[in-house]
Amino acid sequence: MRKRKIKNYIGLSISTISAFIGLFFLFWIIVSLIEKGFHYINWSVFTQNAVSPGDEGGGLKFAILGQLEVVGLASLLGIPTGILGGIYLSEYGKDSFLSNIIRNVSDAMTSIPSIIIGIFVYALVVVPMGGFSVIAGSIALALLMIPIVISSIDNILKLVPNELREAAYALGAPKYIVIFKVVAKEAIVGIVSVILLAISRILGETAPLLFTSFNSNFESYKLNKPIATLTVTMYDYAMGPYDSWHHLAWAAAIILTFSVLLFNIASRLFSYWRFSR
Repeated sequence: MRKRKIKNYIGLSISTISAFIGLFFLFWIIVSLIEKGFHYINWSVFTQNAVSPGDEGGGLKFAILGQLEVVGLASLLGIPTGILGGIYLSEYGKDSFLSNIIRNVSDAMTSIPSIIIGIFVYALVVVPMGGFSVIAGSIALALLMIPIVISSIDNILKLVPNELREAAYALGAPKYIVIFKVVAKEAIVGIVSVILLAISRILGETAPLLFTSFNSNFESYKLNKPIATLTVTMYDYAMGPYDSWHHLAWAAAIILTFSVLLFNIASRLFSYWRFSR
């Protein structure tokens, strides 16, 4: 008994120390980010476009709008596809051979480096189209999003008690009504959390966009043209030689960080609102 308590104490101590180490570096990064970048956040960052290299001033308006366009289009492509795929695995395919293949492929894709997805989309979309584009960037981000949504929705729907399905079937409801009116309604909190998590996952991606939507110094929102995004602009400015670019890179880092934080807070608030009703 004493030996078992000692082992338990050692394991608990190691886990606690590891958690504090992780929290220390997390707070260190956040504090450093706020300390170095917060005073570069001003109204012009959101209302002005980039200026010529070496000139003072300018902002990130075009990059912010471009990020919203690419992420928004990727979400329109990835979220419905992922949700429907998860529904198929949980409610139709279950443990069939095809479903297991899809699960294995989905799990493998979640661990693939995002730059590989960017190269893949570059070969299949950018080269045939003859140039970088918003569409290519959105497809790359959607491919990163779909496996996360599929796997998560599959697991969430499995948590819904079978008694609810059986009760709906007993009342004569067809399968699609049971899925969307009973199962999905019961799992709505988890579904919304998955959507927010998936958006957060692609919000800070840079590597795939370097190979797909690339960057642009001109304000254009055409789907078949390259576009500036916040992540790629931050990367370019951070690597640039000008102090004004470095300042905007810090501002972009602040915006991205708090955007991801906002999505997480929204997920928590939605869960609290749903369960408190």
